[in-house]
Amino acid sequence: MNWSNRGGGSRGYHHGNLKEALLRAALELIAQKGPAGFTFAEAARSAGVSPAAPYRHYRDREELMADVARAGFERFEAALLAAWDEGRPDPMTALDRMGKAYLRFARTEPAYYLTMFEAGIPLDDNPSLTQAGDRAFAVVRAAAERLVADLPARGRPPALMVALHIWTLAHGIASLFARGDGSCRKLPMSAEDLLEAGTLVYLRGLGIPADPAAR
Repeated sequence: MNWSNRGGGSRGYHHGNLKEALLRAALELIAQKGPAGFTFAEAARSAGVSPAAPYRHYRDREELMADVARAGFERFEAALLAAWDEGRPDPMTALDRMGKAYLRFARTEPAYYLTMFEAGIPLDDNPSLTQAGDRAFAVVRAAAERLVADLPARGRPPALMVALHIWTLAHGIASLFARGDGSCRKLPMSAEDLLEAGTLVYLRGLGIPADPAAR
């Protein structure tokens, strides 16, 4: 669901669903004010509950934000996995799809994206968040392993390095040119075309052919 396009105001609290109501309220407030623009009490008020109610599930605002980010990474992982589709019909085509999915997530889920990457949540204090982020990155790493598998063993770049470079390129373009919170910069081309061109230049530099028939 695209929380950036949801209106403000309380969604109401139904018995037994307090945690979900707080997550929805936090996402709406993040979309309106940014990840640092509201208090724990405001999240409670937006959810339609008393200021004390959130403490049944969350120690403080930071723990609520960590749960939002964790949920975001789970959605992100699912989007990347679906786009990668086990590298079908070939790794380059699947990688292109995955890159587009990365940009689409930044564009259509800005509240999640901001919380995941720009809220400053301490990862050492939130192991479940760290694990969710690692699982999402593992999709990119699996793609990198497929891309380098056919290169000669001598001089073959480490898959982890390739994954980190691809992730950095996709994330940089997403954050600068594809975000959905109104702060993205203008380009004379689409963010998707920029990512495709940058990825091809990088992979060709490693000796990975863009044409599946040449692999």
